Amino acid sequence: MSQTNTLARSLHDVGLAAWFGGSLMGAVGLNGASQDVSDPTDRARVANSGWGRWTPVNAAAIAAHLLGGTQLLRANKGRLAGQQGVGTNASVKTALTAAALGATAYSRILGQKVMEAEAKEAQSSLGPDGLPVADATTPSASTPDEAAQAQKQLKLLQWAIPALTGAILVLNARMGEQQRPTEIAKGLLGRITPDALQK
Repeated sequence: MSQTNTLARSLHDVGLAAWFGGSLMGAVGLNGASQDVSDPTDRARVANSGWGRWTPVNAAAIAAHLLGGTQLLRANKGRLAGQQGVGTNASVKTALTAAALGATAYSRILGQKVMEAEAKEAQSSLGPDGLPVADATTPSASTPDEAAQAQKQLKLLQWAIPALTGAILVLNARMGEQQRPTEIAKGLLGRITPDALQK
């Protein structure tokens, strides 16, 4: 009886697609469009609101990806051990996933700092109605130092996350190719007789 992993693959792939797509859309669309808000003190508020709405969906997508990926690792443990190249790709993919998780978590911490600075400015009876910024990830001359530092780091992370998750998507494509019967046979033969493939 053949065993399929459709649910695990779906969780893994749809979760990763949402993680990649959401981070890329946020960097290009949401963060970029925040500079079009006419009042500089509303720009951070608008971006923060958008990211706040996306955060639970992103968390669910990441959880789905990790759950599906864990199940796929279990289902393919024989190939990981026996087929040349599969273990290496899985290790690189795991490292990229860990880096993407770290970047996502740190960007959330930095985003929270910007949100708190925006809330503080909005509650102040003195000064502007909100946090004055050039856009979601670019401080202005009036942005308080702590928020400005967080924004400068977010400017880098907004591109790091789609780059890392995009690299995971590329490795997924390679790992899919490694499941072709000819690739499996070549990988198993390469594990048994590495010299045979170099001729």
